[in-house]
Amino acid sequence: MPLVEHNLILNHKDFSPVLDHVKSTFNKVICSGASTLIIHKESIVLEEYIGKQSRKEDTRTVQADTQFHVASVRKSYIGFAVSYALYYGYINSIDDPVLSYLPELDENVWKGTAIRHLLTHTHGLTQESKEDVREFTPGSSWSYRQIGIEALTQIVKRTTGKSVADIIHENVFIPLGFTESNWYSQKHDRLVDVVLRYEGDEDWKTSESTEGDKMNMYVSTRELAYWGYFHLKKGKVNGKQIVPREIIEVATSLQSPPTLHKDLPQNGFLWFVKDLPAKKTEIGGQVPKGSYQILGFTNVTLLVIPEEDIVAVRMFNSFGSPDGYDYLSDVRSFGDTVMACVKNESKSNL
Repeated sequence: MPLVEHNLILNHKDFSPVLDHVKSTFNKVICSGASTLIIHKESIVLEEYIGKQSRKEDTRTVQADTQFHVASVRKSYIGFAVSYALYYGYINSIDDPVLSYLPELDENVWKGTAIRHLLTHTHGLTQESKEDVREFTPGSSWSYRQIGIEALTQIVKRTTGKSVADIIHENVFIPLGFTESNWYSQKHDRLVDVVLRYEGDEDWKTSESTEGDKMNMYVSTRELAYWGYFHLKKGKVNGKQIVPREIIEVATSLQSPPTLHKDLPQNGFLWFVKDLPAKKTEIGGQVPKGSYQILGFTNVTLLVIPEEDIVAVRMFNSFGSPDGYDYLSDVRSFGDTVMACVKNESKSNL
């Protein structure tokens, strides 16, 4: 059963600037397809599909069941799994040392690193020639590195005995009837082709793992919006509390160490969260405090604004940023455009 019945009125006029913004981005990045969907106050107020699933001849047009590669948006599902493990006592505290869960790691490198640091990109670790290397003291700065995500998925598996994918399927996908969100070992005709910036792009990686630990997750536009709606409603859908609300609340609230500089990005359980104004935030300046967002290298973005009861999604099958494209400015202005539409709608209802 879908989270939001689709017989609700689609009113494109109020949110047409968001569609214009998505079309503008579509023309700036290297892609063949895009989409956008907005849920506002229990109604789908915008849903549009643009282009085709790949650049091949005779390919499918982008449509409701098209599944986009969501890249780092997958981290919101990993954040949920960690919050699940914390709520049910598999993890004692996010301030526990990582080494107490993964003792095989190099103690000299990982000493002083807590699970909180992994969740908020403040662990200060990277890999060089497959060796773990420290870039900065835990909690002193912010850096987006894959090494922290890999450690989190290992902690989830070791403590719960379940993969990230197991936890998500059992607690969310199956109860909510999701059939267009998954980690895939093989392509099928509803999955987009990711359009690379150039042939042989070394940043592009595929995987056959279906455990939720790798970058091979594809989600339809509607189900990504419903994932955001599920968080907006704190796990309560159609009058039923699907998961304890605390799992959602902890994952989407500020968890960055207090030692972090105020202008660095702020995170919950891997979600970017809006707290105090920060120069390097990826959330638009007009988006209110308490909002949270996740985005990926494919320019896919999911924004949740609880204060306005709104979820906004944009999808592309691009990969990375071409020359001249400022993704940070673009994703901020996406959120600001959503807020401008909300404010205009509020004025028109006065």
